[in-house]
Amino acid sequence: MKYGTISKLAAVALLGVSMAGCSTWNGMSHRQKSTVTGAGLGGVAGAVITGGGVLGTVGGAAIGGVIGNQVGK
Repeated sequence: MKYGTISKLAAVALLGVSMAGCSTWNGMSHRQKSTVTGAGLGGVAGAVITGGGVLGTVGGAAIGGVIGNQVGK
């Protein structure tokens, strides 16, 4: 397998795990929902910008989570 394929699969797996963790979505506060949404969108954006790079995906998710948290205040 190529490195790019592995990193894309890792990004999809990360997104799937984070969405599975949202199975209690109705019990979350508005701020928590904003954080999760921001992390998901940030992870996807980071993966797209870096061409599927793992570091870009994780960094994008972290930055997106922080931004989502602040927007959800």
